[in-house]
Amino acid sequence: MKTFNWLFAALAIAVIGSAAAAQEQPSGTMSPPKILTIMREYVKPGKTGVMHDKTETAFVQAMAHAKWPTHYLGMNSLSGKSRSLFFAGYESFDAWEKDVAATQKNAVLSAGLDRAGVADGELLDSLDTGVFKYNAEYSLNQQAEHATAATRYFEIAVYHVKHGHYKEWDDVLKMVLEGYKKGLPDAHWACYESLYGAPESTYLFITARKSANELDTDMAHNKDFMAAMGEEGMKKLEELSAASIEASEANLFALNPSMSYVPAEWIKADDFWKPKAGNSLAAAPKKPAEKPATGAGQ
Repeated sequence: MKTFNWLFAALAIAVIGSAAAAQEQPSGTMSPPKILTIMREYVKPGKTGVMHDKTETAFVQAMAHAKWPTHYLGMNSLSGKSRSLFFAGYESFDAWEKDVAATQKNAVLSAGLDRAGVADGELLDSLDTGVFKYNAEYSLNQQAEHATAATRYFEIAVYHVKHGHYKEWDDVLKMVLEGYKKGLPDAHWACYESLYGAPESTYLFITARKSANELDTDMAHNKDFMAAMGEEGMKKLEELSAASIEASEANLFALNPSMSYVPAEWIKADDFWKPKAGNSLAAAPKKPAEKPATGAGQ
């Protein structure tokens, strides 16, 4: 990280406040799932853009034709190394296992996913997967942690905590949460911690954004957080973060409708999610265990 001065700035910008493609609600929103799976794809140079969109659309179309109940969100990086992320959420590991088993039993869907996987694989340099669990204690304004049809960006802040310094880390989060409640009461984010596929003691803070203007607004209000903390509070925050945080990084991702299998309510509510003419429908989407159910962080 750039030590702690970044933590409050990045958290102000938020984190996936809606935390991934998660549990669907009657209103068409997606709330943070208890288990979040992330697949991270690195596409070969020159193979990004329309070419990659078409192979991913094949997965989406196969899922849609099967009317599969598990949805996922796909996105492309706007910062850092060029990559695509795919988020899917489950209530439990048991729910994940049952979803994968059901997919494999559906011969038509499974075959379509396999075909799409072969085509997509030709474009990839590498891929990896991570599994994370929701941490309600470190999340803020949980009632606002929802992705909706209006969501366009995800901010993801990743923190690696030093071994043996979890008490300081816990103190950092408690101070940050209290500071935001006082200075920026509308701020919201979802926190996830690593279980598999990412270094131990890795924490993700995720926020959903409707527009880039939200980034400008939050940056402009960082001073409100600092005022709520006070000079002594900021000094203590810096000391605790230096003692507990090994490294951190923040990145911005743009949601890509060609790579996302979203609820029907979203497609009806916003033209952004409607299938684009010209994208191939020949193949079919990845198995949830491969596409939506895999990843390693950001």
